[in-house]
This record gives sequence, structure tokens and C-alpha cells, in this order.
Amino acid sequence: MDTHFAVLPVDVIDTVVSQLPDETPHLPRFLRLPHPRTGASPLIIETTIFDRSFPGIASLFLVHEPAPTEGEPDQKRVSKILEVQAVEPPNARSWFNGDDVISATLGADSWVTDGKLLVMTPVDPLFLLIPILRAIKQPSGGIGNFRPADDIFEDAARNVAEASMADQDASASVGVEDVMRFAALECTKGAMKRLCDIKEITADITVFRYSSEKLTQELRRKVATLATPRITEMSKCLVRNLAKDALMEDKNEDLLELGRTKLACEMLGQYLAPDVQEELLATYDLSKLDAHVKALAKEQSFLAEKTVVTKKSKADGATVSEGTKKRKKDGKGSQGVEKLKKANVSGMSKLSTFFTKKAE
Repeated sequence: MDTHFAVLPVDVIDTVVSQLPDETPHLPRFLRLPHPRTGASPLIIETTIFDRSFPGIASLFLVHEPAPTEGEPDQKRVSKILEVQAVEPPNARSWFNGDDVISATLGADSWVTDGKLLVMTPVDPLFLLIPILRAIKQPSGGIGNFRPADDIFEDAARNVAEASMADQDASASVGVEDVMRFAALECTKGAMKRLCDIKEITADITVFRYSSEKLTQELRRKVATLATPRITEMSKCLVRNLAKDALMEDKNEDLLELGRTKLACEMLGQYLAPDVQEELLATYDLSKLDAHVKALAKEQSFLAEKTVVTKKSKADGATVSEGTKKRKKDGKGSQGVEKLKKANVSGMSKLSTFFTKKAE
């Protein structure tokens, strides 16, 4: 069995540790689900600590359900799903716990230490629902029909599994069982209510229909939360992104609010398909911000060109000056100077003798 070093939320660790003495512990389970941004489903998209060009959002997720207690109804148990991300150094590294090597994988002939760090953080199941519900083929131009949740997920799971099998080998594909297991989570059922139109046919029968309008409303609420100064100023990276567009200056307070909104949309975009992100951005009027950024880029381009021209002029001037000095050094003197060079000065006193003290 492969062994890795991982970072998990405290409540998940506490649940696992508390169940270790049990003969049949209620251990967390991993699910392979479609990538929330691309829909692709590799096991783990790994990134190195030196390459930040790709966010490395994994499609491997850890289900956390607290162990049931006696007399507690299922709906009282708060389930959670964690996103699993892997950070791997470019060279061989190892994690140690005392004398034991923690981060190791079984190679062809022996154990290989790779220094991989697994980071597991909570993720809103709403983001994972979006590619699953969008996998259901709707009539051209239609919004779909109301259906029971089980029917929706069975149809979506089948379509997701078929698309996954077509894109890659079976060992790294999304299975119907994982999608249905995800659908059965209490946190997923709660996310369905935020993402779908709902009708109660009877007390026991409720039907759902995916709603892009509800999705937009939910995403805008998340943007409003992320765009607050308390959130954006928690990260130096986010502050630098705002400062590079001159939005942190006192005179640009209105533009700063728009900048925070756009930045929040970009952060959510790491978990959204490109077309969904574009639809979200289209709900905001960012024309003033775009005009400001465009004018700033034009000004910076002009200053950069001016700097290049100035440096070039100085370089050309220095070249001309050096050439002039060289010509003066290598050239002949005036006619009078040349005659003095030929004059006989033997027997004549040097000029310095007139300034020395005469001997008594």
C-alpha cells in the first residue's frame, strides 16, 4: 500500500483518530469525479512548488462523514467533501516520522521516496454538481423537465462515465458508482436545492430541474463574499494584483471595488467551466475598470518605449563622444606645435628651475 504525508482539517483527523480502535471504523472514502473546471478526470493533476502556471485542481475527492451516534438521525450528520491536491518537488525527497519514511510509493522493484505532499481542503459540492448536471443532454434550446433526483443522477452518471472512458483509459476514468455515491451525500442534496428549481409533488416525491439562473445567483453571492476587503487583503498575492493596476490609490476607490469583484470572479473561475465564468462576468458592469486598465497599459507602453529611446540616445551619444576623443588623440597637432617639437632645446634650462630656491 502506498504511503503519503497529508494535511487535513482538524475535524477530519479527529474523526479518523477516534475510530482507530474500532474493528470496523467508518473511514473516509475517496471518489473520482469530473474536474470542476474542465470536466476532465485524471486521478490527480500534480504541480511542482516552482510552477504556478496551472492551479492543479485535482479530480480526486475525499468524503468525510462523521460516525453516526446512537439515536442520531442521518440528516443531523454533516457530511463534507474535500479536494485532494498533490504538491511534488522536482527532485527526490522524503518525509520522515521518527525513523520511518512516510512519503513512498511502490515502484517496479522497490519503494520509491518522492516527497509528495497531499493537501486536502473542503470544497463546496455545488462546484462538483455543475459538470455532472450539465452532462445531461437537454433538448435543443430547452430547459429540461422536472425529474426525481435519482433519475437525474443515473442519467448524468452514465453520460459522465461514457465521456470519461472515451477520453482516457479505464483505470483513470470516472465510474457510475462514484457519481451515485456523491449524489447520496447530505451535502450534495443540500447543494441540489441551491442549484435547481424544485417542485414537491407529494410529501415523499420531490422533483428537480437544473437552473442556470439559480447558479448565477449562487455564484454572485459567493463573489460578494470574496470581494470584501477582509478576504482580498488576507493574501499578499491578491493585493499585488490590485496594486499593479493602480487600484490601491485613494483616487481609485470606485475602481477598487470593481477590481475586487473581477478578482473574485477569477478566483471562482478556478472551479468553473470557461463559459460559466464568462456568463458570470457578463452580469457585472466592468466597463470603467476595463477602460482604466487599457489606459494604464497604454501609458506604461508609452513610458517603456520612451525609456528605450532615451537609453538608445545616451548610448549613441557615448559612442560619438568616444569616437571624437579617439580622433583627437590619434590626429596630428597644429603647425606651431609640430615646429616646436623639432626645435633644438639642448642647453636650455627647464621651466621648473625658475621656481626652485637658488643655492647660496
